[in-house]
Amino acid sequence: MPAERIDGVAIAAKVRAKVAQDAEALKAKGVTPGLTVVLVGDDPASAFYVGAKEKACKEAGMNGETIRLPASTPEAELLAVIDKLNADPAVHGILVQMPVPKHIDAQKVIRRIDPMKDVDGFHPVNAGKVLIGDADGFAPCTPAGVQVMLQEAGVETSGKEAVILGRSTIVGKPMAALLIQSGKGADCTVTICHSRTKNLAEHTRRADILIAAIGKPEMVTADMVKPGAVVIDVGINRVDDASQKRGYRIVGDVKFDEVAARASKITPVPGGVGPMTIAMLLANTVRAAQLSLAGTPEGAR
Repeated sequence: MPAERIDGVAIAAKVRAKVAQDAEALKAKGVTPGLTVVLVGDDPASAFYVGAKEKACKEAGMNGETIRLPASTPEAELLAVIDKLNADPAVHGILVQMPVPKHIDAQKVIRRIDPMKDVDGFHPVNAGKVLIGDADGFAPCTPAGVQVMLQEAGVETSGKEAVILGRSTIVGKPMAALLIQSGKGADCTVTICHSRTKNLAEHTRRADILIAAIGKPEMVTADMVKPGAVVIDVGINRVDDASQKRGYRIVGDVKFDEVAARASKITPVPGGVGPMTIAMLLANTVRAAQLSLAGTPEGAR
């Protein structure tokens, strides 16, 4: 029996509806959640993502601003922009679109953002909070979205073996930190596999929940998957395909058709994890606004 598809579009729409509801409640208290995205340079893919984020903010009733800077912008100038946003009470979330030009130190940029406005969840303070299970922390949007998907799809995680392919600070490591915590959508036994892992398939075949975030097109095949496993495909890869009008197609890290015949639930690419990333960015921004209000005399009442 083919695996049930986990519909990321539908789940993201549900998250965004809750965000809009929360934003409306904040407006009634005089606070409009605001997200500012800083784009340095004119990379087409980055520009597309930034435009999608700005549109999503407005659809949710939030303030969405984009600051566009030329690729030649000095690092000191970018840091000054971040300082200004840190000090602006109308800005609750700050996101500097990556990658930044090579002459700018990306880690210095991330560390300059106020952790309470770091809605991307990349600041070391937030990375630490996610690791220890501090509810004040902001988890990176993609792994946070995966956890929401598992819950919405009715996947029991407690006591399950979760295997994560990939050890990036954007997905793999924070995904492990979220799943190993105590609580809803967690309590897993977690294994992280990476490029130096030996006998990879031996690990993946143990997984009740297999999360692929390794950036290799269709690397996960059916023989690597335990029958009945839940498979989450975080990958998004462009592969050449002359049969397509645009000359390529988008695939994940999982060979979808053959793995879907073996798994119990699976996310497609596109239409799976992807839509959740922006949805969780909006959710983090609303939560940042709620936390900022909680710090005022009105919010404390």
